[in-house]
Amino acid sequence: MKTKSWKRARESFLVEADAIRRALDHIEKASFGKAVDALAKAERIAASGCGHSGMACRHFAHSMCCIERSARFISPSEALHGASGFIRKGDALVLASRGGQTPELLPILSIGKRKGATVIAITENMASPLAAGADIVLRSHVERESDKHNQQGTSSFVVLSAIFDALQVALLEETEFTSEQFGLIHPGGAVGQRLASRTVRAGE
Repeated sequence: MKTKSWKRARESFLVEADAIRRALDHIEKASFGKAVDALAKAERIAASGCGHSGMACRHFAHSMCCIERSARFISPSEALHGASGFIRKGDALVLASRGGQTPELLPILSIGKRKGATVIAITENMASPLAAGADIVLRSHVERESDKHNQQGTSSFVVLSAIFDALQVALLEETEFTSEQFGLIHPGGAVGQRLASRTVRAGE
C-alpha cells in the first residue's frame, strides 16, 4: 500500500467523526422530538431513499424491527409499481435525500400524504420540495465527504446513519424497550449468546 493511501484512510476516520459532531449542531430538538413521537405512535414505518441514502434506510428499517417496530424499506422504483400499497393511514413514512430533490422520492411523498401517513424527511436542503411537503423535517448537514474528490457518499452516509441510530436510541427510551424483549427476537450470534447468558445468571 502506498504511504499516501494510508494517510487518506486515516484522514477518512477523522473527517467522518468530525462530520457527525458537526451534524449534531444542526439537529433541532423540537423537530427530533416530533419525529420520535411520530415513530412511537405509528402503526408501521416505511423508509425510502436512493443510493447511499437508500442503503441507510434499509438499515433503519432493520433497526426498527429490532425494537419491535413494524418496518420495511420500500425501493423507490418498486414504490411506483405497487409497493407503495404498504403505506396506509397511521403509518410513518421516512424519506431521506441529501438535496431533497430526488425525483424518485417526490411521488412517494405525494402518495404518503394522500394516504394519511406522517411524512418525516431527512435532508440538508430546507427549501427543497421534500422538506416543503413533509410533516416533519430533520436537517442533516455535511460539509465534505471523506474522499479526496469530495464526491463519494462517505460522510453523508455516516451522518444519515447516525441520525437513524439516534432515533432508535430515543425510541428505546420512549417505548421502554427491554433487553428481555430483544433477547426473544435475537437469539442468534454473539449478541444472542450474551443475552442468553444474562438470562441464565439472572435465574440462578
